[in-house]
Amino acid sequence: SWWFQKMLQLPLVVTAQVDLLLVLVSLLAFWTRLSHLSYPNAVVFDEVYYGQFVSLYMKRVFFIDDSGPPLGHMILAFGAYLGGFDGNFVWNRIGAEYPTTVNVWSLRLLPALCGALCVPLVYLLTLELKFSHLSALGAAVLLLLENSLIVQSRFMLLESVLIFFVLLAFFSYLRFHNAPSSSWSRYIWLILSGVSCGAVVGVKYMGLFSYLLLLVVASLHTWKLIGDKTISHVSLDFLIVSYPAFSWQTLLLQNVCVQCVHRVLCLVVVPVLLYVFWFYVHLSFLNRSGPHDQLMSSAFQASLQGGLSRITRGQPLEVAYGSQVTLRSSVSQPIPCWLHSHKVNYPIRYDNGRGSSHQQQVTCYPFKDVNNWWIIKDPGRQQLVVDTPPRPVRHGDVIQLVHGMTSRFLNSHDVAAPMSPHTQEVSGYIDFNVSMPAQNLWRVDISNREAESEVWKTILSEVRLVHVNTSAVLKLSGVPLPDWGFRQLEVVADKLFKAHSSSLEWTVEEHRYGTSQEQKEREAELHSPTHIDVDRKISFWAKFVELQWKMLTVKQEESEHKYSSSPLEWITMETNIAYWLHSSTNAQIHLIGNPVSWGVGNLSLLAYQLLAVVYLLRRRRGLKDVPDGVWDQFVCLGCVCVGGWLVNFVPFLLMDKTLFLYHYLPALCYLYLLSPALLEHAHTHLLRYAHQLQHSLTHQRALCVGALAVLLSIFLTYRTFCPLTYGSPELSAHQLQGLKWRDTWDILYRRR
Repeated sequence: SWWFQKMLQLPLVVTAQVDLLLVLVSLLAFWTRLSHLSYPNAVVFDEVYYGQFVSLYMKRVFFIDDSGPPLGHMILAFGAYLGGFDGNFVWNRIGAEYPTTVNVWSLRLLPALCGALCVPLVYLLTLELKFSHLSALGAAVLLLLENSLIVQSRFMLLESVLIFFVLLAFFSYLRFHNAPSSSWSRYIWLILSGVSCGAVVGVKYMGLFSYLLLLVVASLHTWKLIGDKTISHVSLDFLIVSYPAFSWQTLLLQNVCVQCVHRVLCLVVVPVLLYVFWFYVHLSFLNRSGPHDQLMSSAFQASLQGGLSRITRGQPLEVAYGSQVTLRSSVSQPIPCWLHSHKVNYPIRYDNGRGSSHQQQVTCYPFKDVNNWWIIKDPGRQQLVVDTPPRPVRHGDVIQLVHGMTSRFLNSHDVAAPMSPHTQEVSGYIDFNVSMPAQNLWRVDISNREAESEVWKTILSEVRLVHVNTSAVLKLSGVPLPDWGFRQLEVVADKLFKAHSSSLEWTVEEHRYGTSQEQKEREAELHSPTHIDVDRKISFWAKFVELQWKMLTVKQEESEHKYSSSPLEWITMETNIAYWLHSSTNAQIHLIGNPVSWGVGNLSLLAYQLLAVVYLLRRRRGLKDVPDGVWDQFVCLGCVCVGGWLVNFVPFLLMDKTLFLYHYLPALCYLYLLSPALLEHAHTHLLRYAHQLQHSLTHQRALCVGALAVLLSIFLTYRTFCPLTYGSPELSAHQLQGLKWRDTWDILYRRR
């Protein structure tokens, strides 16, 4: 063909344009972030936290981190893998020296690369916001010389990774939006934006707010696209000729719909699928039992190698009459526990004067114990052994539960529970001949059954035990009993229950087919496992949903930290964080921002808001100070930068958790993106079009001189704080005192 012949013409010439400013800031970014990356050769601040997860990845041990999804941990683990790290290092204290077998440079490499790439990304993002190369250079310099971003990038931490994917998502989307609509190659940028959004949410849940902001911006653009009747003239002409029966409005709508579908697929479907994919990789790779197993359900635990799976391997699948079982509560709050009884009765009277049944205590015990064993009994028969063949228990069957070690029947009656008097007491029945007959029949209600004839299954079935006489349901109240109950958790029977409460559900965890009718033989039997091989699996989706729920509901204990701070303190940098202190010298590393850059960002935020209010009021009066194209550019700048600052700052005001200065860094990046662009807007439009001001050229020159002075101050401040950014050179106590620009900063030093 003609096209093929054209391609074969020689010589083949490639013409490339190189942005030297972009190359320069990129090289400087790599130098500031990657130079002497292995120093200090010791655990720095939160490396002690993330390092534990990296070690668990290396050993393929399951864990839960309630602070975020797994992608960030996987990225850190990949860097460790590249350096040959085997996970055999104890992350027990900040400042601990890394052994020679640990490649420290590799552990910190990927966060440093992400931090370095943020600088050219800010440069390119400023260009996509349709500002000049000079503004792009200014934004890149602000990020390049920000001491706090350098510190956070040079260690095994996740903020630089999060910021990188956020900037990449916005840059890719704006590159797609600004590209000619006739170019199909622009959809590569849209796909890249969707992938970046999936990575943003996959690194930290705080990235969700930036993702939602991008969706808002994309929705506004799409809404404008829907109303654009001039779109795709060439394709419309072709379609009208090919399909004359259709109106041009219908064909136009079809074309717009296709573009809308592309946006939904790339910006919604792709991120959701990637979010699920991160967990698929996480759960597939971490297949061994670990320290966080007890937070998960029995079915989840049994799917992991070691741990519970070693105990439950070979257990019978179907619960039968005569089965010996342990019943674990499906709720893990306050802690996982098992239905339990022991040879101690409820007190005759409680401290508040109320009376009890004085029968045997039934509790929920948070440890494995022989008193957790119960026997499933057929009410119509006396035997406590399994028939041959076994008779399975099904949904709707009425059973009795006999305590394995004391032979007491699980019982409930119209007596108030000790700690929850609005519910019924649950006890091991003792016949005291006081006109209190046994009420020990329980109906099996399998809540996750697939059919009405569903068989009760070990680990897989979630069961409610309904008291036949009163219709109350066996429930874990979770209230600790007093000393007479050994601080174990209260179990009650509740009539007024919520339909979907997990505190009502119980799971058979350990299971044996009973073969001994006599009590002594049975007690010995409770310690010996059976050996019937059963393949028991749980689907990925079940594990995914359970893990999501646990991450959102199971919170680690929050404690006040010496360097914790409130969000309002971040704006003026009231606090710092001491990341590392040399064991014998004054060499140290602190998370301290560049105070001049910090102030420039705050002033830019305030200036934009004031200017936006003035613009809006004057436009409301019909006065347009700038052309519509410039106004659209100004609004887009606000949506991305001011909106980005808001969504990354305001949520922290509502959080009840321990917060640190580094949580502010994503919001700070948006201010550094805003500052040079707003300065260009003022220089190009406000001063040039302010005809009422005389000597506008003089004002423009003064603005340029002021901007250069500020940049020089930023560089000098960066150099001043470099010893606290890189940990070298070591400073004297007097020099360190000179760096304490605020009384609230905590600078450490040793007097000699």
